[in-house]
Amino acid sequence: MSDAQATLLAFDYGERRIGVAIGNTLLRQARPLTIIANLNRETRFAEVGALISAWQPTALVVGLPTHPDGTPHAMTQQARRFGNQLNGRFNLPVTWVDERYSSVAASSALGPGHNGPLDAEAARIILQQYFDEHAPH
Repeated sequence: MSDAQATLLAFDYGERRIGVAIGNTLLRQARPLTIIANLNRETRFAEVGALISAWQPTALVVGLPTHPDGTPHAMTQQARRFGNQLNGRFNLPVTWVDERYSSVAASSALGPGHNGPLDAEAARIILQQYFDEHAPH
């Protein structure tokens, strides 16, 4: 598979749920894929492993939450640890994307009255932001 057609999985890490999105570098369009219940490490990585086996991504993208001014908070370290564990377990490169406003954008994209989990849509926004920031030159 050439780099022009690389598949990427993106993750919006949360204490209870992890949103997952998928996209490829040819179309440069992200779409929500699924939500993983973040019950414990074993369950979390079993589900991620199944997704990686099914979709065969060449790289992973993880949203890195920070305060609006860019300073880290408690979830910043948890998301960074998750990304480092993904890299260590699955031997795939991990790219970090600033996700300060992904949940707000996900809520706006889904519209008023939508009360389902925003996690997969937030992951889609993270991956779309990655594609937009890493445009081919």
